[in-house]
Amino acid sequence: MKAQPDADKTLRMILSRLDDMKAEDTVTIDLRGKSAFTDYMVVTTGRVNRHVGAIAENVAKGLKESGVTSPHVEGLPNCDWVLIDSGDVIVHIFRPEVREFYNLERLWTQGPTAAKAI
Repeated sequence: MKAQPDADKTLRMILSRLDDMKAEDTVTIDLRGKSAFTDYMVVTTGRVNRHVGAIAENVAKGLKESGVTSPHVEGLPNCDWVLIDSGDVIVHIFRPEVREFYNLERLWTQGPTAAKAI
């Protein structure tokens, strides 16, 4: 049985695969020390549904080849938003309109704000 690759190695492989597949506007969010469920979150865009699906399948294949045992993939049937969870790195692949609507980068990069008194 192969050992799981470390988070940084997994992240490098994912970013390489995204670049190879011409994913657009790729953003990496470092969640180490901020989240217990993952070290990195990657958000990227595919031009159309078919491109999103091809990117997701290529990344999932790379994860399996690099020793990540059974990455969890959701959203492949529609390919509007595909999530790939490798444990240490979570990848979100969106169509442009869907990415703009959910705006995950804003949720994870904003600092905590003080509550207002009413």
